[in-house]
Amino acid sequence: MGTKENCRNELRTAIRHLSDRCLYSASKWAAEQLVGIEQDPAKFTPSHTRFQRESSSIRRRFRTNEMVTSTPTAGVSYVSTPPVPEEEGDHDGAAVDSDFYLMAKAYFDCREYRRAAHAGEKRKEEEAIELEGPLGKSEAVNRELVSLERELSTLRKNGSIDPFGLYLYGLVLKEKGSENLARAVLMESVNSYPWNWSAWSELQSLCTTIETLNNLNLNNHWMKDFFLASAYQELRMHNESLAKYENLQGTFSFSNYIQAQIAKAQYSLREFEQVEVIFEELLRNDPYRVEDMDMYSNVLYAKECFSALSYLAHRVFLTDKYRPESCCIIGNYYSLKGQHEKSVMYFRRALKLNKNYLSAWTLMGHEYVEMKNTPAAVDAYRRAVDINPCDYRAWYGLGQAYEMMGMPFYALHYFRKSVFLQPNDSRLWIAMAQCYETEQLHMLEEAIKCYRRAENCNDREAIALHQLAKLHNELGRLEEAAFYYKKDLERMEVEEREGPNMVEALLFLANYCKGQKRFEEAEVYCTRLLDYTGPEKETAKSLLRGMRIAQSGFPSMDVEHFPI
Repeated sequence: MGTKENCRNELRTAIRHLSDRCLYSASKWAAEQLVGIEQDPAKFTPSHTRFQRESSSIRRRFRTNEMVTSTPTAGVSYVSTPPVPEEEGDHDGAAVDSDFYLMAKAYFDCREYRRAAHAGEKRKEEEAIELEGPLGKSEAVNRELVSLERELSTLRKNGSIDPFGLYLYGLVLKEKGSENLARAVLMESVNSYPWNWSAWSELQSLCTTIETLNNLNLNNHWMKDFFLASAYQELRMHNESLAKYENLQGTFSFSNYIQAQIAKAQYSLREFEQVEVIFEELLRNDPYRVEDMDMYSNVLYAKECFSALSYLAHRVFLTDKYRPESCCIIGNYYSLKGQHEKSVMYFRRALKLNKNYLSAWTLMGHEYVEMKNTPAAVDAYRRAVDINPCDYRAWYGLGQAYEMMGMPFYALHYFRKSVFLQPNDSRLWIAMAQCYETEQLHMLEEAIKCYRRAENCNDREAIALHQLAKLHNELGRLEEAAFYYKKDLERMEVEEREGPNMVEALLFLANYCKGQKRFEEAEVYCTRLLDYTGPEKETAKSLLRGMRIAQSGFPSMDVEHFPI
């Protein structure tokens, strides 16, 4: 990776090139990485750097005399880019101001007006510009693809096509289904002009296996590390992705984008506590951020944080209620409140804004499951897997839906797909085990294998241990059953959990130890059962009496034991 100053210069040039070609998303990405590079402490005092993360350092960077504006015409703002000083010293601050201007302009081009204002855009009337035209792209088939392909192919053969033309050619080939050639063309594009993140994203979407990824011949540029980190994430290599992003933080210390990607990797690894901390910091630094916040809402939903989720929903609604992420966050809020019809309404609204928004299809499927509308749930999940066949949540949802319909063979098929995609998720193994346990299948040995995998995958709900004990007991394997009951009992003691599972474990272990003539151990379990008030207390008393008689050496006084 080059020096930080080289990265800055490359990104500044790239932002202008990308913006000139209306590649606003890629321009925004580059701008975020530009301001994410840590400044040299020798040149900047703490008040002029972003070391103080909770301060409004972005606003402080702007001075009104550094922005020259002309009268807007037809609702369009003409804002000239502040010149980057050629000399260092006192002019370094102005260069940094220019960087933040570039990010603000990129946000504005992407119609994220509140984020543009927060980043330093002074002209408040620009926030009032309304969206023109339809909210989403037209899904009509482009009839010009054939002629476009022919023309771009000729230009490429003649060597008269630039990197942006190659990017366009790659998009055309991908749309037509020529994936191998699309990969080659996009690879040419990023190798000749590495700063177009949109081209990298399209290339990454065509790398569906680690083999295709390894076969790419990419130049050794720092953009390659961003690409690999993103590709690893899509290939579910979350630890590798995490390592790449953490390495990139050495240069892009304050990149909100990298922080969000680290949160995504940790979310996939179910490290929800760390994810929550990262998103809280992201909101402090970028209070009008909407992208990726739907993932934060999923964490708050899983942790049942009503107040935090309510606050987040209110915040994104005021920032931009016409974003699919905002609609999903609000949908999650209503789902947590148990208002499933309202929740579905917001997920549908998200899909009107973007019919390929994966999270909305999957989450809407979950809501239909809650409403016992399984046909609608199946349809939503199928739409999700059509968009992304690697979405394990949708496959899992399909399994649940077919299980509800009493079709365990179909359910098992979909559970297998989900567990293949996410083999370290204990919930998926448990779902598959329960499917094997159904009356129609009754494949207990397979169920035991699944529960073992769940236990090895850090089963937080401790379902697997209890079920392993019960199944071994049912199959007459008392020694194995005792092992798992004891292990489950120890875990319940550590977690200070009470309930029927503890009573069941104590009863089994008391009987088992008595049968093994381990009377002292059995007596300990029986004594603990005496603290309960149900029938288990009387059972424990009876066991204690029997053991005392057996230990005393006198014959039992039961009539059955007297000789005829």
